[in-house]
Amino acid sequence: MLKEQFEELVQSLVKLENLPQVLDALKASDDQEVVDAAQSLAGQFSLAEVEGEKRIYHVTTQHSEENGSSEEFAEWIMSEGDDVIKFVAWFFYVMFDIKDKESYKAAGKTYNQPKKK
Repeated sequence: MLKEQFEELVQSLVKLENLPQVLDALKASDDQEVVDAAQSLAGQFSLAEVEGEKRIYHVTTQHSEENGSSEEFAEWIMSEGDDVIKFVAWFFYVMFDIKDKESYKAAGKTYNQPKKK
């Protein structure tokens, strides 16, 4: 995907209201790699209320060959109502190794580095 195509896609995605709309738009992309990446995430999101906040998690299951058990992992992506740029940046980082800063820049938004604890 060319830089201009990436910027155009990100700008169209951040106009959407929520994660399901963004995921559907990614699945309808003209870029087959983006479509495949979006389709690979189907059914991997969960909503959970934590400390009075509805959080959206990416949930995966990894199978251990050693002991034959499965372990579930959940990564907090964003909270319900957050700007969808959080999901867009996460998607392009996880799937294409594009830094969050680049996705925010393409969207015309300022990226604030998370503070380390």
